[in-house]
Formats: sequence, C-alpha cells, structure tokens
Amino acid sequence: MNWDVPSAESLMSSDIARFVHFAATNCGFDGSVESLAVNWLHPLMLAAKTSASSEDNPNWWQAINGPFAEEYWEVACLEVETLKGMNAWEVVERTEEMNVLPSTWAFKCKRFPDGLIKKFKARFCVRGDKQIEGVDYFETYAPVVQWTTIRLMLILEVLLDLKSKQGDITCAFLHAELPAEEKVYLEMRRGFKQYGKGGRGKVLSLNRTLYGLKQSPRAFWKYMVEKLELCGMKQSTLDPCLFIGEKCIAVMYVDDILMWSTDVNHIYALGESLRESGVELEEEGDAAGFLGVKLSRVDGTNQLVMTQEGLTSHIIEALGLDDETSTPKGTPCIKAPLHKDLDGDPISGTFNYPSVVGMLLYLAGHSRPDISYAVSCAARFCFSPKQSHEQGVKMIGRYLLKTRDKGLVLSPSDDLHINAYPDADFAGMWGDEDPLDPICVKSRSGFVITVADCPVLWKSSIQTEIATSTMEAETILLAACCRELFPVIDLVEQVGSAVGLPPEEKAKMHVTIHEDNAGALILAKTIPPQATPRSKHYAIKTHWFREEIIKRGITLVTCPTLEQLGDIFTKCIPQAQFEYLRKKLMGW
Repeated sequence: MNWDVPSAESLMSSDIARFVHFAATNCGFDGSVESLAVNWLHPLMLAAKTSASSEDNPNWWQAINGPFAEEYWEVACLEVETLKGMNAWEVVERTEEMNVLPSTWAFKCKRFPDGLIKKFKARFCVRGDKQIEGVDYFETYAPVVQWTTIRLMLILEVLLDLKSKQGDITCAFLHAELPAEEKVYLEMRRGFKQYGKGGRGKVLSLNRTLYGLKQSPRAFWKYMVEKLELCGMKQSTLDPCLFIGEKCIAVMYVDDILMWSTDVNHIYALGESLRESGVELEEEGDAAGFLGVKLSRVDGTNQLVMTQEGLTSHIIEALGLDDETSTPKGTPCIKAPLHKDLDGDPISGTFNYPSVVGMLLYLAGHSRPDISYAVSCAARFCFSPKQSHEQGVKMIGRYLLKTRDKGLVLSPSDDLHINAYPDADFAGMWGDEDPLDPICVKSRSGFVITVADCPVLWKSSIQTEIATSTMEAETILLAACCRELFPVIDLVEQVGSAVGLPPEEKAKMHVTIHEDNAGALILAKTIPPQATPRSKHYAIKTHWFREEIIKRGITLVTCPTLEQLGDIFTKCIPQAQFEYLRKKLMGW
C-alpha cells in the first residue's frame, strides 16, 4: 500500500493545526512544533495508536470490507431510510455564499459491560469541525445527568424497593429541528449526488439536527425538556437532566433515559406519553446496565453492585498485561507520587498513554473510587509522559488485573444520613517535584460524600492555591468539600420527597463532616466566628462554610486518622490500611 506521508510543515498548516495546544505549565514540554507534530500528531502515529479501538469504531471501508460487513450495511441502509422518512433535509441548488459542510459515516459496535456484542449502529454525520460560529451555529452547551444523581437514585431504589426501567431514544438528535435563524448546508452522500443546470452539484439544506453538528446536543436536550414537561415531569433546579413527576422520576444522559417509580405501570404510562408526543422511545429492560456500568442486584440482600468488567479488561489488554505473565498488585500506586520527571527516559510507546488514562478516568469516576488518587496523578502528564509515568499507569493496570471483577457495592443502611470525609495532604509533592517549581508545594485535596453509608461523590485533585500550613490546606479542602456537599443535601431532600420517603426517615436524616485536623476543626466550630493571625488571610472561605454549616445544622466531628476515608484519595497508603479503607468504602 502506498502511503502519502505529509511533512511536519504541511501538517502544521492543515486543519488539524488549530487543535494543537501547549500545556507547558503542567507538563514541562519544551520541544519544537515540528517534534510535537511528528511524535504526537502525525497521521501514521495516530493510526497506530488508535488501532486498538478501530475494531469497534471502523471507518466506511473497514466496515464494508470487514467481518461484519453485512450488519454494517444493513444499519447504514436503515439510517438513510430513517433520515428520509423524518424529512431531515431538502435538496437545493448550490450558491456561492453557502458554507457547504462535508459529510461522513460513523459506525459503532456497541457492547455489553462484559464485552459481548449488543448491536451495530450507523450514523450519517456532518463534519462539524468545518462549521463557522455565527454562521452555522451559535450556542452549543448541553448538560448530562450527574452520576451523583444516578447513584443516589440507585440507593433509594434499594432502600424503597423502587421499580426501574431503561429506555433508548432512536435517532435522538434527529428529533430536534434546526432553529429558523440557523441555515446549514451539507454535501450530498456519495452515490446519491444530484446535479442542477450547468452541471453544478446540488446540496442538502438541513431541516433537523444531524449527528456531528455542534448545536445538535443542545437542540435535542431542549427538545426533551419540552416533551418531558408536557408529560408532567418537572425539571429539577439542582440537576438539569433530572425530571420529577407525581409518580415517576427520570434522568437523561443524552439519548439514554432511566425511570423509577413505586409501580412499574407508572413507568409504562410515562413511556407511552412520550411516544404519543413524538419521541421514539425503545424499552431496554430494567436498569441492569447504564453507560457501560453493569448494575447487579444481589439476591436475598439489599445490595446493588456497580461493575465495569468490560472496560477493565479493555484497559488491561491495552496495557499489554495478562494473567499468565503479569504480576498482580495489591495497591494501584507506588509510595512516592508521580512527578514531571523532566530528565527521565522517554516513553516506550507500547500503549497509547492518553487513551488509557482516559479510560481509567471513566472507570475511577463511575465504579472504582479506589483508583482515583493513582489515576489523578497519572492524568497530569497526558501531554508529555515519561517512562516513569508509563510505569505508574501499568501499576494501576496490575492492580486492576487482581481486582478485574470488582466494583462499587451499594449496601445502604437503614438511616438516610449523609457523611463527608475530607482529607488534605499538605505539600505532598515536596522532595519529589523540582523545588523551583511552585507546584511542588501545592497540597492535594481528597474527599468522599456518602448517603446511607454508600459513596455518591468522590474527588482527588491538587489544590489550585498554595497553603502555608496544614490547617490552611484542610480549610481550603473543607470549603471545596462543602461546595459539593450542600447540593447533595438539597438533592437528597428533593428526591426523597418525590419518592415518598416516610417522614420518620426524613427526621432521622442528619449530616456529619468527619475532620482529622484539630486546627481546622476548631476554626470551623468556633462561635462567634474568629480569625487568628495565621488564618485571617483565608477568612472568606472559613466564614462561608461556617455560616452554611450552622444554617444547615451540620455536625463536625473528630475523625481518627485510621478511619478517615479521605486518606485513600490523597496519598498512597500501606496495603493493609488501603484494604481496610477500601472495605469500608466499597464493600470488599
């Protein structure tokens, strides 16, 4: 096969050049533009690094000539017929002032969480990267449901024995119509071209928001908000993708919808109302799997297990690990934190570092809080990784090799109490990072918020400002934790009322923050508010969360260091302590 290989100069003058950004502050990249293009943006490098995912995301030629050619051809024909039936476009004459966008095909082999094939999908898409702001599109923001909301609903499902159903909206983006002020023109598909007078090719004037348009997600979200409100579902003020009705609760993540109710017939009635309003909703059973997360009820118990075994196996495979030759590890990180390692050996390139870290971030944020700290450390170096960073990622992989089938066990207690466990590691990178780099003295924040003893929200990140003492680092952390905690409290109250939580359960609900730093604890509990000479420069944060804590009746208590769940999000702790905290956090 003959490859037409572009030079670095031609590559940097092409369309892809405007997507190149330098993050020198955090990664320490000091190479030339040419070296960046050759090592990271060259199309042959991209092709090699993405070959692992091409099987499930083939291009047109790979799909039509591959082992599933018949299946992909069938879904492609179905896509064209669906678009025609929905009056997605009109054929018009091309004029000079039109910004005519190119089109492309997107194929997808969707799999169950365990890796088995679920279905094949084909989408005729617009090249949205060619759109011009102010000409082809204006606003693009579209929210998705927070996983905090989903986990909270799963906890209530177990506690109150709620019924759940999952639905998928067919050709979701095509439901929404383009606003009258937005005119979008598209090249006709290959094999379907039409020509006008003089041999000038005709183009498609879009009536609906095809996949690929920058404004399509926003248009579809606004469409669904309108349809759900027509069905009596009121949009929550705390989560724009949470909808609460008299008998049902629904959450939306783009075209996937989860619904809960005390009676399954109420869910069917809501689905029928949506179909009557024009939404092509397909039932996909109960909430046994959502966005790649498998949800399993343990028979005879009040436990629900969230696992992502398929994604975990994909990560292990991408790292080149296997059960026979690779050594499993008991913790996901080494004792010393990862640092920039500017003088370290370059990466070996045996796996796509940014791709694997992206998968790890998805895994850590949904069902594996035990790897959050290690993944957060690795994610800092996606732009210019070194061999030491590769070893850190492989350490996570070896830990996943040992715990491949594990996940987050939701086993809610009878009391619907809310607990927060914040912890800060003061200047934790001092001695590892370059002492002349300001990041070496920044502290790391970590916290987990639980509802009925089940984690609903967790985070591990470096603080954006430099703390001058452990008390200040803990105070910065307390303020950050409270910013996440207060909406969770409001969400529990709102959703609890909607699902008919008994009054006695609401009366038992209390909120506690578990803090292990004596100075921060005294500063937070002192009434009337006071500021010491060492704390007056961060008094704004102190006054804010102290005022809210008093107003909301939140209790601050001393937490023994060995019981501090936040420790697992701020540092690499010994294996025995790690396993103890993991048992309390995740149930295994």
